[in-house]
Amino acid sequence: MIDFKIQNINDAVNIELIGLWDKNNVDIVSNKVESFISKTKDKSITFDFKKLDSIDSAGMIYLLHSIEKLKNKNCNISLQNLSSNTQKLYDFYKDKINIEKPTNIKEPSFLYKLGQSTTDFLVSLTYFSKFLGETTFYFIYALLHPSKIRYKAILQQLKSTGVDALGIIGLTMFLVGLVLAYQGAEQLTKFGANIFIVEMVSMSLFRELSPMIAAIVIAGRSASSFTAQIGTMKITDEIDAMRTMGFEPSIFLVMPRIIALMISLPLLVFFADFLGLAGGMLVSNYNLDISYAEFIHRMYLEVDIKHFIIGIAKAPVFGLVIALIGCYRGFQVTGSTSSIGKYTTISVVNAIFWVIAINALISVVLTEIGI
Repeated sequence: MIDFKIQNINDAVNIELIGLWDKNNVDIVSNKVESFISKTKDKSITFDFKKLDSIDSAGMIYLLHSIEKLKNKNCNISLQNLSSNTQKLYDFYKDKINIEKPTNIKEPSFLYKLGQSTTDFLVSLTYFSKFLGETTFYFIYALLHPSKIRYKAILQQLKSTGVDALGIIGLTMFLVGLVLAYQGAEQLTKFGANIFIVEMVSMSLFRELSPMIAAIVIAGRSASSFTAQIGTMKITDEIDAMRTMGFEPSIFLVMPRIIALMISLPLLVFFADFLGLAGGMLVSNYNLDISYAEFIHRMYLEVDIKHFIIGIAKAPVFGLVIALIGCYRGFQVTGSTSSIGKYTTISVVNAIFWVIAINALISVVLTEIGI
């Protein structure tokens, strides 16, 4: 039996410790003790050991922790009816228990938060600049020494980032073309301009939608994969082992992923163009009575090839950005496996953001120069 009996006498509180307070029983009264501590402040409290059968080190340490918490809440503590053994145990542990008084933590000011954010950004920019510089150096070095390029690894990454992504890219772009044409058909029918659905769908897909959506899908798929793979290798010390054996991680891990993504993404964009047009042609045929042959013929006559080239040309840039971010975040992984999840999430968010930002910048620049 164990108990923590509380008696209120005017402004004073008398607490009787009853039974066997040891490591096996302390948990039974812990909720009652913590509840009492949370509700008590500025009280005079007496702990009565008269009905205490026995107490071990675990029980005494727990009791002293509770007493220190009460003292931090301005309670006056006294003890009575301690046996000789209990007194010795109390004297032994009382100076070893120290709980710091809680302090009022002020909310950081706006200037502090601004300074902290700026510092974090500059530190992150410095590390990324170092990573980018090393990658550029080893990329040039690999071009000058073709024997250093890992062609087998590049082929493996081409399969992973390109061939294995065909299904999700194709389905996504087919649905995008379908929706784009359907929504456009609703509006163009009102003005009797059905035939202009060809230019709207083709130019939108070639120039903007196919490269950007394909890149976003690959950012979510491949950037996360790169970060998780390299992060796992870093946690298991494989990267340190590579350096010890004289293998440069930038050549063996980063280079194949960058080259593969810069090759596979333009091909995926071409595939996305084809599936997006298929969706648009399907809606145009059924909703606007524009045959497949008529759709293709008008697209050939009215849609300039430059729109297709611009979309394909964006793809290697997006591939480079996605691969760099995915690999960089992988090298940032430290400590436990939870760090992998953290930096994988950051990698995907960063990659998608920069794909959208760079696409917007390219579009503005090309429009301003009249292309």
